[in-house]
Amino acid sequence: MRSLVMLQFQVQGMSCAHCVKAVTQAVQSAYPDARVEVDLDSGRVRVERADDAARVARLIQEAGYTVSESETLG
Repeated sequence: MRSLVMLQFQVQGMSCAHCVKAVTQAVQSAYPDARVEVDLDSGRVRVERADDAARVARLIQEAGYTVSESETLG
């Protein structure tokens, strides 16, 4: 397993508390210990304690949202 880092995603289609819950649950289905922060105003999702940006992006997309970009912060 690679070292765990902070990942950041720009996500489109989130607008409410249900969206926050859906994205959080999608990420935590694969990374149960992940810390997920969702900022609805900016469309930004930050994930700590996950090791694969592509996998996290797929999880978010499978929950019904569009990931337009991703970035590793550290």
